[in-house]
Amino acid sequence: MTLRIGVLSFAHTHAISYLGALAAMPDVEVRGTDPGGVSTGTELGDLRGAELARALGAGYADSVDELLAWGPDAVIVTSENARHREFVELAAAAGADVLCEKPIATSWQDGLAIRDAVDRAGVLLMMAFPVRFASAFDRLRATRDSGALGTVFSVRGANNGMLPLARDWFTDVRLSGGGALVDHVVHVADLIDGLTGATPVSVTAVANQVLHADRANAETAGLVTITYDDGTIAAIDCSWSRPDTSPVWGGLTLDVAGTGGTVSVDFFGAAARGLDAVGGRPIELRYGPDHDVPMLRTFLAAVASGEQPQPDVGVGLRTLSIVLAAQESVRTRRTVAVQAAG
Repeated sequence: MTLRIGVLSFAHTHAISYLGALAAMPDVEVRGTDPGGVSTGTELGDLRGAELARALGAGYADSVDELLAWGPDAVIVTSENARHREFVELAAAAGADVLCEKPIATSWQDGLAIRDAVDRAGVLLMMAFPVRFASAFDRLRATRDSGALGTVFSVRGANNGMLPLARDWFTDVRLSGGGALVDHVVHVADLIDGLTGATPVSVTAVANQVLHADRANAETAGLVTITYDDGTIAAIDCSWSRPDTSPVWGGLTLDVAGTGGTVSVDFFGAAARGLDAVGGRPIELRYGPDHDVPMLRTFLAAVASGEQPQPDVGVGLRTLSIVLAAQESVRTRRTVAVQAAG
């Protein structure tokens, strides 16, 4: 059985990875559309529209209507954050299952509307949180489930990266919903959700624009502290703190403490490091599995079987509620209660 998978918008850089991975998979026919996308250069990361699809061996539709008329079994939404609701609603109305890039939305109203749209259409929605599919996270979860950690009471996460210059909408709050708080908190929040199953209760956050102050129109650094209903306390550093000269985009680490022990995980730490022989600049060549591939395979299996995969829309809403509470905490300089999904 060949699955037809549409990729709706190439605005997010993750579309490059998804298109390339899907084009290489047997029994998958992938076609994208990129309304308003314009290439800004000749490097792969600068390409948009039909040029990017052609470079990655994917098909291309000239409009959203044309893509949906093709009859995709599922659609991956990789648009600007503020357009997730629009595109998810269109895909769901067409009867396509949806893999939605994070965050699920930029407002609580839009998040609930997305949930209602997929429920009404009877289609599946999965959130695109690839780090959850790392083998290191499987081992971490198995360690917790075995009781070796005892009762988990603290989690410290750091998701740091470079300022995303390839797509300037990341720092346009009208399209992104915010800066580093929106871009990076949700990845760590998803891992905590998958590890503990606890519900966030309150958030205290601070943020500033000291880093990249001359180029970014949103917060570029932040620290978010979350209290969960089981008493777990989590702290997340979400800053765009990697310099432009960094040899890699960034990384994600997690430190989990329990009454029986602690575990530290560096999800992107496997790398060969050295110096360039000519200029002496640092080199970092990462190796290991691509987390996107098992995430995509999980989604495709769900599309074929009709069984709801994880992380689902509930995870999307819980992680969004943390981001929105963090933004309110920064504005008010107070601890803020987290909105319950209901």
